[in-house]
Amino acid sequence: MSIDTDANIDRRRLKRRLFFWRLLALVAVIVAGVVLFSDFDEPSDEEHIARLDVANVIVEDELRQSAIEGLLKNDNVKAVIIYINSPGGSTYGSERLYKSLRRVAAKKPVVAVIGTIGASGGYLTALAGDRIFAGESSITGSIGVIVQLTEFSGLMEKVGVTASAITSGVLKGEPSPFKPITEAGRKNLQDMVTQTHDWFVDLVAKRRPISYDEAAALANGGVLIGLSAVKVGLVDELGGLLEARSWLESEREIPGSLPLVTVNYSEPKGLLEHLFQASLGKSVISERLTLDGLVSLWHPN
Repeated sequence: MSIDTDANIDRRRLKRRLFFWRLLALVAVIVAGVVLFSDFDEPSDEEHIARLDVANVIVEDELRQSAIEGLLKNDNVKAVIIYINSPGGSTYGSERLYKSLRRVAAKKPVVAVIGTIGASGGYLTALAGDRIFAGESSITGSIGVIVQLTEFSGLMEKVGVTASAITSGVLKGEPSPFKPITEAGRKNLQDMVTQTHDWFVDLVAKRRPISYDEAAALANGGVLIGLSAVKVGLVDELGGLLEARSWLESEREIPGSLPLVTVNYSEPKGLLEHLFQASLGKSVISERLTLDGLVSLWHPN
């Protein structure tokens, strides 16, 4: 073997070693970045204002409920700002969120800020605040309840498919996607929707400076922008986080110098998931959400 051949082999080995160590260094940098900038949050040990983000479709969320209970028990939390950017969701999920925030409000100030949208169940959540702020163009309102059904018996008939069910009562199989809904089934669902709607309207009337009749007139499912919502009494004041903090300072004597700490109630992530999201971003991880039961949600076609 010639000297040149040995030199070439040595160079290849050196390149492989360099590549390995460079790759190892890159991984170490990514891991260090994840550790430094990830959301491994611990409760703040200093007095602060907590910011609770309520975003996307509202459903039951045990992690969020636990976080809210933590706000109630943490004496370092001097006030809570709910930042809402949600079109609503399940009525029970919104109800449970509202009630837990009212428990906090019984002990410390709670303010709601509506961002881009706080409609339907999102607006119901805002009702938990002692004061509601919204942007001039924020979308809010949509007070109401909906049940949507899908029925494709006509398509089944065309393709020669039939379905049958054995039930314990006339309403047990209602509604069904395999047959048109009966009058009894429709009345049953309408009663549920009406009762829940009346409960929502009553809540608006109790929490806002308007009468029940005024609340009922506004509860036609329509949406309003912040400018209009202030005029009809659904929102107290135009503004955002800055105005909410100013109000807390002037009306509840919560110092404006206190830090604003965002509450983290996301699912704990392992290191590999952190690395994956850090490398590819959250945009590649989509969630498909199916809502069951009564829905208080603004969802334009």
